[in-house]
Amino acid sequence: MELRHIRYFLAVAEAGNFTRAAVKLGIGQPPLSQQIRDLETEIGARLFHRVPHGAELTEAGMAFLPEAQAALASSERAKLAARRATRGESGRLTLGFTASSAFNTAVTGTIRRFRRQWPDIALSLTEMNSNWLMEKLLREEIDAAFIRPGLENPKDVVLKRLPDEPLLVALPSHHRLARRKAVPLQALEGEPFILFPRTVGLSLYDDIVAGCREAGFELNVTQEAPQIPSVVNLVAADLGVSIVPISVSQIAIEGVAYRPIEGPPLTARLGLAALKLNRSPIVTNILGLV
Repeated sequence: MELRHIRYFLAVAEAGNFTRAAVKLGIGQPPLSQQIRDLETEIGARLFHRVPHGAELTEAGMAFLPEAQAALASSERAKLAARRATRGESGRLTLGFTASSAFNTAVTGTIRRFRRQWPDIALSLTEMNSNWLMEKLLREEIDAAFIRPGLENPKDVVLKRLPDEPLLVALPSHHRLARRKAVPLQALEGEPFILFPRTVGLSLYDDIVAGCREAGFELNVTQEAPQIPSVVNLVAADLGVSIVPISVSQIAIEGVAYRPIEGPPLTARLGLAALKLNRSPIVTNILGLV
């Protein structure tokens, strides 16, 4: 049984007449009659009584009618589902992000626009550091991730860059340097420094260390924090100073003062990464928003 047989049956049932149904379907009346006979033969029962002024459903036809309507509706839903999936309008997206990127308005704005444009996508979010996110991406355990990229990335990965993010100095609010409008990096020489482990944010860690070296000193890291947001809490506890992305300054904790860097700026890289071989239209859609 083919869908055209069902469409022809429903057209005749609705019109109550083979000639009118044929006109509506855009075919000749004899071919339509033959298709209905073929359907009746396959079913093994008469579906219509031929009457002088048209056609009436038999008992078998009346029983077949709601099932035929449901089958045709189901086929239309199947076509629509396939088309929506092809356009990336349905399905699931597993999206990773780093703890610090969650504060970046470009990241939150991208996620917000994606949700508004494709509300039927099931969005699953995973927070990890950049290195772990990259590993999960390469193992195809996530579809895409907002990461702090290095200068070089795996050749299998495509990276859509977001604007670089300025870095700020985070100080205890009573610190002598907090009285300044901007702080030169040289002024941090010898200060007890709070930083996340290099394995947590490889590129950002290296950029901070390199910036301080260019300023003429080595960091004196006396305390490590598991994530960048945790760094701010330790600064508030007066355990030292730090350098953080400007978006992290949204964490307004009592006892912490954020100051811009005086002189050549330091910036943090940010981007949305996905596998080059991932042909998912959903991934293509979110990459297109960046």
